[in-house]
Amino acid sequence: MNCLKKNLLFLTLLLCLSLSAQTTRKYSNEFLNIGVDAAAFGMANAVVASTGDVNSGYWNPAGLLKLEDKQLSIMHASYFANIANYDYAAFAMPLDDESVVGFSIIRFGVDDILNTTQLIDDQGNIDYNRISLFSTADYGVTFSYARALPLDGLNLGVNAKVVRRIIGDFASSWGFGLDAALQFQNKSNWNFGLMVRDITTSFNAWSIDEEKFADISGAVAGQNQELPESTEITIPKMQMGVSKKWIFHYDFSLQSEVDLNFRFAETNDVFSSSFASVTPAAGVEFGYIDLVFVRVGAGNFQNVLQLDGNESLGFQPNIGVGFKYKGIQVDYALTDIGDQSAALYSNVFSLKLDWSLFR
Repeated sequence: MNCLKKNLLFLTLLLCLSLSAQTTRKYSNEFLNIGVDAAAFGMANAVVASTGDVNSGYWNPAGLLKLEDKQLSIMHASYFANIANYDYAAFAMPLDDESVVGFSIIRFGVDDILNTTQLIDDQGNIDYNRISLFSTADYGVTFSYARALPLDGLNLGVNAKVVRRIIGDFASSWGFGLDAALQFQNKSNWNFGLMVRDITTSFNAWSIDEEKFADISGAVAGQNQELPESTEITIPKMQMGVSKKWIFHYDFSLQSEVDLNFRFAETNDVFSSSFASVTPAAGVEFGYIDLVFVRVGAGNFQNVLQLDGNESLGFQPNIGVGFKYKGIQVDYALTDIGDQSAALYSNVFSLKLDWSLFR
């Protein structure tokens, strides 16, 4: 079954590549939109207003201003029910009281995919020795900078990211993009966040092995395809949210956040138009003495087309737990409980280290 899923994923990747003409696309570099940090996944990624650690470089770089010391974060996820591996690492450090820098890298890969394009030889014979294996991998490297603005409580953050995508020996690309973000906290401890990804639009320049492509596109008689154009454009996306944290009896805390995620294209999001599509996300975190955390969240609300032609509302419920002690924080999240959305479940683990541990 896993081999079949990997082959289907391979065909999907090739189809996406063949459609990557020099035009704006609804979905591009989607691995950069999955998210990072098991704590955030547990809250259905509704963290753009509340984020304030090393992982803010991804969610909202303005949140890096909340760092008091250097931090390191790593994450591993078995994505799509263990079909793909998703890994992430980040580091951030304050430069002074008003600025912070960060660095992160993401890898999303599917390994050991069966290449059956040469299974049948020129005489029509099936030769299983002609099956080979290959991998696909997407890499995103991000440099973050955050700066406090003159207005008290208002912070600005920017990202510069480099994207590298590889599909076996068949094709590869380089890309570049910019993000911009704001975060504001008022005197009543309400937090507001805004993150605009690919604010200037991003692009990927593809290099395709023409001989390999000819072998693939001609593997089935009459199915030859023209060589795709080599530039892929990624349109901006926006996430905005509001959050607040309450403390009860000094030991118990409750943090909640509601976000809206915008794509400037018509999609299957629960609210959709030709100008923009919007889907909400909400998350809650219960904490005890800043030591143990339990999280629940729901997001990714989509109108899912059924086999009978009707649509139903799909969404992604998540849960998570966390443990924090002396600068070490370990988190776990299980996404898409009960298979409520079109996506498959995923197990996410992350670890965060604060340099205060070494003092």
